[in-house]
Amino acid sequence: MTDNVNKSRRNLLMGTSAVGVIGAGFAAVPFIKSWLPSERAKAAGSPVKTDISKIEPGQMINVLWRGQPVFIVNRTEKQTAVLDSLDDRLKDPNDETSIQPDFIDSKFRAKRQNLLVVIGICTHLGCSPKYYPDLVPQSFDSEWQGGFYCPCHNSRFDISGRVYKGSPASRNLDIPPYTFLDENIIEIGTDGGTA
Repeated sequence: MTDNVNKSRRNLLMGTSAVGVIGAGFAAVPFIKSWLPSERAKAAGSPVKTDISKIEPGQMINVLWRGQPVFIVNRTEKQTAVLDSLDDRLKDPNDETSIQPDFIDSKFRAKRQNLLVVIGICTHLGCSPKYYPDLVPQSFDSEWQGGFYCPCHNSRFDISGRVYKGSPASRNLDIPPYTFLDENIIEIGTDGGTA
């Protein structure tokens, strides 16, 4: 009789232990999943794909990446033709203090000469500059050659996002990593494999 009681107890304990282990596993899954980033957090840092095929020459679109506005400008030949003439008016025409990927050159600051991609936040105090594409005198610059003007503290940037001398902004507009997936799609947040 003792063997039957011990076997019953043993079976009861084994069954209870098995249920307890399975229950602990089910309880642990939500707890462990809570350590993973949320979909919203993943999306906040994820690369962003944008169709650039409909951006007309001279036009700018605004894309949101990591909570920051990114300006994509389809520059005209007339706009880029003036870049060489501006070097003596700029603080950093050669991008020595710029925050940008390695593939950026100092004149066009782009993978494609016509397509500028910059973070639309002034490098002074974080306001968002406005796009002034026309090469005509403006109230803030009688020799304006197109570009960006930040009305918060009067920082001016040329059509490549390079900061003018006399502006409170300390450096050129930042350039995010980006790559072209094909002729019409740009991905902001990667530069060919790295995020």
